Amino acid sequence: MRIPMRAKPKNVLFLILCVCIIPVFWISLVTKQNVPFPRTDPSGLEDIQDRLQLAEHVNKRREADLKTLRSNFLQILKGVIHATNQTNKSIAGMFQSDLALQLSNMSNISSENSLQLPSLFTYLPHIIGKPQSLRPSFQLSQNRFGVSIVIGIPTIRRDKSSYLQQTVKSLVQGMSAEERKECLIIVFVAEPNDPQYVKDVAESLKKQFPEELQSGLLEVIAPPAEFYPDFNNIKQTYGDTKERVRWRTKQNLDFSFLMMYARSKAIYYVQLEDDVISKPGYFTIMKTFAEQQSSTTWILLEFSTLGFIGKMFKSKDLPVVVEFFLMFYQDKPIDWLLDYFLAVKVCNPEKDHKHCSRMKGEMRRRYKPSLFQHVGTHSSLKGKVQKLKEKDFGKLMLHRAHANPRAELSTNLKAYQKFTLRKAYIGEDVFWAPTPAKGDFIQIKLQPPVNVEEILFRTGNPDHKADILLNGSVLIKPEESTTPSDVLLQAGFTVTGTGFYMVATFTDGLAQIKFSEDIGKIQYIKVLVEANNENWMIVSEIHIKERKSVPSQR
Repeated sequence: MRIPMRAKPKNVLFLILCVCIIPVFWISLVTKQNVPFPRTDPSGLEDIQDRLQLAEHVNKRREADLKTLRSNFLQILKGVIHATNQTNKSIAGMFQSDLALQLSNMSNISSENSLQLPSLFTYLPHIIGKPQSLRPSFQLSQNRFGVSIVIGIPTIRRDKSSYLQQTVKSLVQGMSAEERKECLIIVFVAEPNDPQYVKDVAESLKKQFPEELQSGLLEVIAPPAEFYPDFNNIKQTYGDTKERVRWRTKQNLDFSFLMMYARSKAIYYVQLEDDVISKPGYFTIMKTFAEQQSSTTWILLEFSTLGFIGKMFKSKDLPVVVEFFLMFYQDKPIDWLLDYFLAVKVCNPEKDHKHCSRMKGEMRRRYKPSLFQHVGTHSSLKGKVQKLKEKDFGKLMLHRAHANPRAELSTNLKAYQKFTLRKAYIGEDVFWAPTPAKGDFIQIKLQPPVNVEEILFRTGNPDHKADILLNGSVLIKPEESTTPSDVLLQAGFTVTGTGFYMVATFTDGLAQIKFSEDIGKIQYIKVLVEANNENWMIVSEIHIKERKSVPSQR
C-alpha cells in the first residue's frame, strides 16, 4: 500500500509565488513593448556622434590621468628605493619585504628589461613628485563641458594697455543666446608667480561679466608655478636674447597647459589672443565650416592669418599636438612648431617644397574673410611693438555658410573654374555659372527627406552685384505619401506637370520661403530658370533649414 506524499509548506509557498509573479511579469513586459520608442531621425545622428566622441575624449582623459598617476608613482618609488639603498641598509632591507616586492612587481620596475612609454614627466622632469603642478592654482568655473567649441584666451600682465576686457566683450556680444549655450570661453591668466594679479583679473571679469561667469560661459584659470622649469637654465638659440628665449619658452608651456585643460570640454578647440575683436556670428560660421569638412582630412582650420589667432583643432587631436610642443618647447617658437608638426605629418622628404606646401594646405585650411582682427599694438614681449592687422577683416562676405542636410546635387549649368555647386552648398565658396538660359536648373535631392522650416537661395555678392538670377523660381517635391496635395494647395503653392510645387520666385536675386509645420518631409528642391539671363549667375548662399523636432509630451 502506497502512502501519499504530503507537499512541504515551503514548496507550496514557492509554487504560489510563481503563479502570482509570472502573470504580473508577463503583463509588464507586454506593456513595455507597447511604449513607443523615441524616434531617431538621421539628422540627429551627427549630434549623437559628436556627443559620443566627446564622451570618448573624457574617457581618454581619465585614462591619461591614471597613466600619469602611475608614472608619478613609479618615479617616486624609484627615488625612494635608490635613496634608501644609498643611505641606510636596514631601511633598504625593509623594502625587500613582501610588500615592497609586490609593489615592484606591480610596477614592473624590478626588471631592467621592462619598457616604459614616454609621458609628461619625460619632457617636464621638474614636475616629478609635484602633483599640484598638473592642477590650476586658481579656478573660477562652473565646470561646463560637453559644448561644441571651447575658446582659449591666454593673457599676461602688460606694461601698457590691457585689451582683455574688450576681447571678452566682443566674443560674448558676437554670439546669440543659443550660441552661448554651445560655447565655453576660458581666460588663462599665465602669471604663476603673481597670484594677486590673477585674483585682480578674476575680480574685474566678475564685475563686467557676472551673468557669463554664473552661466558657465566664461571661466578663469591660472597655472601653478611648479609647472614651469627654471628659466635661468634655458639655452639661447637663433641669436635671440635671454629675455626673448624665456618669453617664447614660457609661451609654449602656457599654450600646452591651456590645451590640456580644455581638450575634454568640447568637440573643437579654438586658440585666440587677448587683444582681438570678432565679427558678429563668428561662432556659427566656425562651427559650420568645421562640420562641412571631412573629419579625417584636416588638422587645423584658420579663421585668421595672424599669429596664433583663430586656430581651430579637433579636441581629439590635442594630445598629439601638445606632446609635439612639449618635445621642443625649449627650442623653437610656437608658430614654428605648429608648421613643423604639419610638415612631419604630411610632407615627403623625397618631394620638393611645392609638394610639401600643397600637402600642408590640405591639412591646414583657411576660412576667408578673417573672423578676428588684431587690435593690440604692444606685444606680450616687453618692448615689442606689433601693429599687424588683418587685411580682409573689414571686407564683406562673398559667400555664407550653413550646415545644410545631406543631399545629392545635380545641375545642367557648367561651373566656372573651381566655383562648383557643391562648394556653395557646403558653404566653402560660391557657385559661378555662365549665362543661364530658360529651362536650366539646380536640383537638390535630400537624402533622407527632411522636415524643412525654411529655404533660401541668394545670388550675386558684393564683388559681382550684377551676377544675379532675375527670372527664376523655387520648386519642391514632398516625399511620397507624406503630405496630402490639398495641404500644399491650401498653402498657396502651384502644382506643375512634373509633380513639383512652385513655392517661391526670385526678387532682386533672392528667393526665400518659410513653411508651416503641417508641410511634411521634402525630398526634392529645385531652382528653375524661367527666362534667359542677361549676366552670369553667382549663387552665394544656400540655406536649407531643417525644422527642429519637438519631443512629444507624455
